[in-house]
Amino acid sequence: MSQEPRVVSVTDLPTNEAKQVWITLKKIKYTDAEGHERLWEVAQRKTRKSSGIDAVAILAILKSKANSFPPSTVVVEQYRPPIDKFIVELPAGLIDEGETPEQAAIRELEEETGYKADSVIESSPILVSDPGMTNANMKLVVLNVTLEDKLETPDQKLESGEFIVRRVVELKELLNELRAYDSRGFLLDARLHHLAAGYAMALNGV
Repeated sequence: MSQEPRVVSVTDLPTNEAKQVWITLKKIKYTDAEGHERLWEVAQRKTRKSSGIDAVAILAILKSKANSFPPSTVVVEQYRPPIDKFIVELPAGLIDEGETPEQAAIRELEEETGYKADSVIESSPILVSDPGMTNANMKLVVLNVTLEDKLETPDQKLESGEFIVRRVVELKELLNELRAYDSRGFLLDARLHHLAAGYAMALNGV
C-alpha cells in the first residue's frame, strides 16, 4: 500500500558519519579582489566522473509524423526530501563513467519517461544553478522524439527507490501548466520555469 512521502526528522550530519557517497563539505580559502584572505563553505558532489560534468537535464521535443498532436515535451513529478515537497522538473540524471552528456541524456530520458530519442538537437555549455553553495554543474540536452502517429505512453524503466510520474505537456501550454502545478502546491524547478517563461515570451513576441 502506497503512502504520501514525508520528512520524519532532520538532524545535523557530521561528514565523517555520512553513509551516502553523494556529497561532501569543503572549506575554501581564497583571496578577494582587494587581496584579503577569506573563507567559503561549499557542498561538493562526490559522484563526478572524468568528464568533469555532474549531470544532465533533458528537454525532450515530442512530435508526430502524422501531426496527430502538437509539439510537446515531457516533465516529471517527484518527491524531493530536502524540500519535503513534490516538485515538477525536467527529466535529469547523473552522467556515468565513460558516457558523454548526450549519451547520458538519451539513457535517462528512456529510464525516467520511456521515450526513446532519435536525435540530439542541442547540447548546452556547462551550466551551474547555485554557485554560492555548490560547485555542482550540468548540461541541458535537447532531444528529438519522433512518434509515428498518436501520442504513446511507453513503459518507464525506473530503478528501485525511484517514484517518478511523467506527464506530457504541449510546449505552448507549458507555462500555464506550471502555474496550475503551483496552485496545487507543487514546487517548480527554476530551470524548467525559466524555460517555460522564455518560451511563452517568445510566442508573445516579447
